[in-house]
Amino acid sequence: MNTSKLVKGMAVALIVGATAACGSTGPSALYDLTAPREFGNSARSSNVQILVPTPVALQALDTNSIAVAEAGRIYSYYPRVAWADSLPNVFQAKLIETLENTGKFRGVSQPGQGLLIDYQLQTTVRAFEVNVGQSARAYVEIAARLVNDRDGRSVQARVFAAEVPTVSDNTDQSIDALNQASDQVLREIAAWVLKTV
Repeated sequence: MNTSKLVKGMAVALIVGATAACGSTGPSALYDLTAPREFGNSARSSNVQILVPTPVALQALDTNSIAVAEAGRIYSYYPRVAWADSLPNVFQAKLIETLENTGKFRGVSQPGQGLLIDYQLQTTVRAFEVNVGQSARAYVEIAARLVNDRDGRSVQARVFAAEVPTVSDNTDQSIDALNQASDQVLREIAAWVLKTV
C-alpha cells in the first residue's frame, strides 16, 4: 500500500473509531509517560526551589485523548486508548519527576504544596501528537519560561521540540515514539533550567 493510501485510510479509521468510542464506556487502555533518570554528571547543583504550574494547552490537546495531526493541523484521536489523565496534567507530573530525578534542586513542587518558591517553570504544550503525512512521526513541542517568583520577571524563555519516526497505524509504536520525543524534551528542559538558575 502506498503512503497516501495508508494516511487516508488511517485518517478514516481514526475518525470512525473516535466516533464509535463516544458511545462506549471509555478507553480500553490508559497510557502514561516516563521521566528521564539519566543526565550525566556535568550539570551543577542549584540551591533553588522550582514551582511547576499546570501547562497551558489548546483545547485539542487539553484532553486525555491521544492526538493525531494531519496536514493543515486537523486533529483526530486514537480510538479506545487515552492518556492516564489530561495531557497537561500528565506532562506536568513527568516534568516535576524529571527535575526531581536530576537530584540537583533543593525542591520541586506543583502549586499548593507549600514550598517557598524561587522560580516558576511555566510551560505551554504547542504540539504533542503523531503527525501523518509523507512519513509518520511523533512530534512534541513545548514552550518554556522561567519566571523569578519574587518579582514576576521573566528570566529566560525557550522552545523545545523533538520528533521520532513511527508507524501511524500501530498505536503502541506511536505512543512509544511520543514517549521517546517527550523524554528528549524533558531532558533538555531539565538541563536548561539547571544552566539558567
